[in-house]
Amino acid sequence: MGMVGGGRGAFIGAVHRMAAALDGEIELVCGAFSSDPERSKLSGADLGLPPERVYGSYKEMIEKESKLPEDVRMDFISIVTPNHVHFRPAVLALENGFHVVCDKPLCFNMEEALHLETLVKRSGLLFALTHNYTGYPMVKQARAMVRNGDIGEIRKVVVEYPQGWLSTKVEDTGSKQASWRTDPARSGAAGAMGDIGTHAENLAEYVTGLQITEMCADLSTFVEGRLLDDDGNVLLRFDNGAKGILHASQICAGEENNLNIRVYGTKAGLQWFQMEPNSLYVKWLDKPMEVLRTGVGNLYPEAAAHTRIPAGHPEGYLEAFANIYRNFAICLRARLEGKEPDPLYMDFPTVSDGVRGMRFIERVVYAGSSEEKWVKF
Repeated sequence: MGMVGGGRGAFIGAVHRMAAALDGEIELVCGAFSSDPERSKLSGADLGLPPERVYGSYKEMIEKESKLPEDVRMDFISIVTPNHVHFRPAVLALENGFHVVCDKPLCFNMEEALHLETLVKRSGLLFALTHNYTGYPMVKQARAMVRNGDIGEIRKVVVEYPQGWLSTKVEDTGSKQASWRTDPARSGAAGAMGDIGTHAENLAEYVTGLQITEMCADLSTFVEGRLLDDDGNVLLRFDNGAKGILHASQICAGEENNLNIRVYGTKAGLQWFQMEPNSLYVKWLDKPMEVLRTGVGNLYPEAAAHTRIPAGHPEGYLEAFANIYRNFAICLRARLEGKEPDPLYMDFPTVSDGVRGMRFIERVVYAGSSEEKWVKF
């Protein structure tokens, strides 16, 4: 793996490196860790990389790595930069035959997203998007239960992602994470809806297998002087006729990362909380509630295949993140060996999921300012 971004002071770069390394399937061999060449070199030294494999720019990295022998050069790049620096490294990597893992959202705008989707399809290369919450075993159990008809036909979906860390104007305090997320030039058209609303949208569509077709949105910016939304409430309509509610906010004082989802069918409801990820609550119409636990009992293969340790040992954010990297690595290794991967491990978000996320951002921002009650997705 070669990495773009994620140098000194970056949060998500370290998360990606830990997740990629967890299963011993992936080795970080090179990187362009900063737009500042000197900072990139220092970051590479921190990580113990040889100086000749630490580059001053992603262009230099892709160009020089492509000229190395096949058994030496990187196999794929991981892009962990702010949103506005996703597109060009991804395009250049794909054009030079390198597979791609990219942080979410996919890119800066819809035009870039569609271009990337076309390029991925044309190249035939692998592309993974790190919507890491889909990697939790009990999220995969919920998805399998829906697919197998256990809860009946879905009628209602409620998905929430409240945070509180931007309840004040943190971007003015020197916070690197806050400054780019609240900057339209780097974050894109949306604030909270782009940063965490896309996670909620992706989780709802992943678990249910449904697609959003229409929305009615109310976006707000509560913190004075902030340039992007920090709170949003969205009514949803799905392609099977189900109705939904999506709430994403970064000004809910006291909230941490309280992503949760409820899916109600004709037979039962499912409920899952990211902050207690080992439990899936199944609320039956005609019998007592069940609490399914990671690693306990006869779970679906999709959940079992993504469970790493014995029951009672919490599997959390990093393990879920690592499941995406592991699945990507298994599929890439199979590709390099001319084999077909086990379908259980072909489960990771793709460029098409990224396009759905970018369309969500575009449409929810439009819906939030439109006089129309319902806006097509």
